[in-house]
Amino acid sequence: MSHVADTSLRRWAIWTASFLAFPVAGLAGTAAAGPADGALAALLGGSVAGFVIGVAQVLAGRGRLDPRRWIVATTVGMGVGLALGAANAEYGTTLQYVALMGLVSGMVLGTAQTFALPPRTRLRWLWAVAVTGLWPLGWVVSTVGENRLSEHLTIFALPGALVFTALSGLVLDRLLEDRDQPDPRGPEVLTNTPS
Repeated sequence: MSHVADTSLRRWAIWTASFLAFPVAGLAGTAAAGPADGALAALLGGSVAGFVIGVAQVLAGRGRLDPRRWIVATTVGMGVGLALGAANAEYGTTLQYVALMGLVSGMVLGTAQTFALPPRTRLRWLWAVAVTGLWPLGWVVSTVGENRLSEHLTIFALPGALVFTALSGLVLDRLLEDRDQPDPRGPEVLTNTPS
């Protein structure tokens, strides 16, 4: 296995391991706001859960994500996203309502995190598209795995978290891949530039 592939696989595995933060985030969000069955509870609970997930993702990103930008974007994105998503789904607890809530909240979260990606990230909007699709998938996978919809959780459970982090890790590594590579023209490009 080449060094580049080995490094990419290691980064993906570490990012995927951040799925373990999702139950902690859910417990923290519920402890702070109770069930996400109203606008304020969804906003506060989502924000607390977003903070925990943002910290875990920064740690899993191993220096590739700016903590100040990523944690704030994830906190705000999850809080506002869950509040809008739950309201759009009328705080319903059927699979269809949860999928709609996930779609709306994923769209808000993905967009917020897109602005927090490193400045030179090309095709950054692919992150927003990926999270918009993967967030409801996380809810659906968790719902099929363990039906706790009536509890108005702030974040999906471990099965959905594993699917979300594994797939989003592939996208993130691809988006940040060219940032991690040295300039193929070499350092002499900077020193041999005409004045």
